[in-house]
Amino acid sequence: MDSGNAGELVALALKRAGVSHLFTLNGGHIWPILTGATEHGIRIIDVRHEQSAAFAAEGWAKVTRECGVAAVTAGPGVTNSASALAQAQANDTPMFVIGGRAPIARWGMGSLQEMDHVEVVRSLTKKAMTLGSPDDAYAWAAECMRAALSRRTGPVFMDIPIDVFFGAADLPEATEHLTPDPGPPPDPDLVEHAARLIRKAERPVVVAGGGVWWAHAEHELSALVEGASLPLVVNGMARGMLPPAHPLFFSRARGQALREADLVVLVGVLLDFRLNFGQPPVFAEDAQLIYIDVDDHRKHRPAEVAIFGHLKAALEQVAGAASRASSSSQWLENLRETETAVRRKDEVMTQSEASPVHPARLIADVDRFADPDAIIVGDGGDFISFAGRLIERSKPGLWLDPGPFGCLGSGPGYAMAAKLARPDKQVFLLAGDGAFGFSAMEFDTMVRHRIPVVSVVGNNGIWALEKHPMQNMLGTSIAADLGPRTRYDKVVEALGGYGELVDKPDQIRPALERAVKSGLPACVNVICDPAAEYPRSSVLM
Repeated sequence: MDSGNAGELVALALKRAGVSHLFTLNGGHIWPILTGATEHGIRIIDVRHEQSAAFAAEGWAKVTRECGVAAVTAGPGVTNSASALAQAQANDTPMFVIGGRAPIARWGMGSLQEMDHVEVVRSLTKKAMTLGSPDDAYAWAAECMRAALSRRTGPVFMDIPIDVFFGAADLPEATEHLTPDPGPPPDPDLVEHAARLIRKAERPVVVAGGGVWWAHAEHELSALVEGASLPLVVNGMARGMLPPAHPLFFSRARGQALREADLVVLVGVLLDFRLNFGQPPVFAEDAQLIYIDVDDHRKHRPAEVAIFGHLKAALEQVAGAASRASSSSQWLENLRETETAVRRKDEVMTQSEASPVHPARLIADVDRFADPDAIIVGDGGDFISFAGRLIERSKPGLWLDPGPFGCLGSGPGYAMAAKLARPDKQVFLLAGDGAFGFSAMEFDTMVRHRIPVVSVVGNNGIWALEKHPMQNMLGTSIAADLGPRTRYDKVVEALGGYGELVDKPDQIRPALERAVKSGLPACVNVICDPAAEYPRSSVLM
């Protein structure tokens, strides 16, 4: 029987699970996985900082709903990936980070980059372990990917001591396909109870979150919403579950819908700060709640019905049982009036001719320019708050942002992964000037690997998410300023990409056209108004 080292065995497990790309940064502790991936035809994308390798793995998963994979060297390679693990955990993103590790034979003696990674990342992952033998390499790599994709999806971690990595074991001839576990089937009594509440409600609303995306349940969600004429609001990876023009989709009337609803159906969504933890004044005190999710994670308020387990199956059954319901036409009309009025109000920002450019005008112009199926990535604070409000997608999987963990610098990793996963689609990276500085050298990665992402930088010369609230609350701002008119476009140009500076609104579209036409990783650096403050209602603490 043929044999191979543990790196080849892990690579074989990845290949058989459908992994096509491995994101990494070279380090001696992980050479066996690099050689194994090369031997098995897995494309290696090497970055300039391990955080970007891990963010790219998360971005791959967000776009494809497959398990994204990164390999990082021991010690600082693992600690550099910790922020991406934490962000993936907050986003329920299935990803597998493989770490190098100092040799077992000298453990505790102070080898180069020796540390117990598992204890560091245990709280950030679904599963964290050290591979103890080459004989287990294939099975444990396959099991890690299965764990990442099962029930509440999320990140997993396995480190491999270098002497184990180079150790040999037999290659498996065949192996059972490890199927992810979606959770237990729904209780029919709970399904019927939920349907009765939906039929009885006068002012119901459905809130969908990223759990719907990870469960591949977008069609079941549409069946529920359309079958019972329920208004829908979304967050996270649920954006695009209904197209923006759909009569049951509401984004600007979200506050009214939640505040006035007598029944809130929460599907694959967490009651975190984005929903004020399910408490008044965002939710009515007497509103009834229905949970449909994989488990009770972050369900801070008692519900009338909680259906936990196989989300897709539960949603399908509730949709079938509730299809005879129909929301009050007056309720829908009231929400539509608010939706229309707020959208008209937004036009004051999105059509502004001011110079420096209003960030809302810049974002609206990018949205108007982009193809309908373009993938748009957000990376920043206030700038991406405007984007989160204004960018709408006709299908899910076309908007990626950091999510509730809010880690800046994730954008280049997300964007390069999105373009690699969907090479036929445009990919735009919207970045605040502060966020751009976290991972700017990844444009070198994109140039080397020919990944033509177009980044649009909202350059207002401040940390706006901190400066404006600090001034409003404390009457001063400290450590909240950046350099004015910094030429980020020249940075990208120097790395081999395309760069252009924009000062005025009428220059935006022509600059985007030239950036796309260049066929290169590009930076359109737009000077934005530092006084333009996002009209925030949530307390981000």
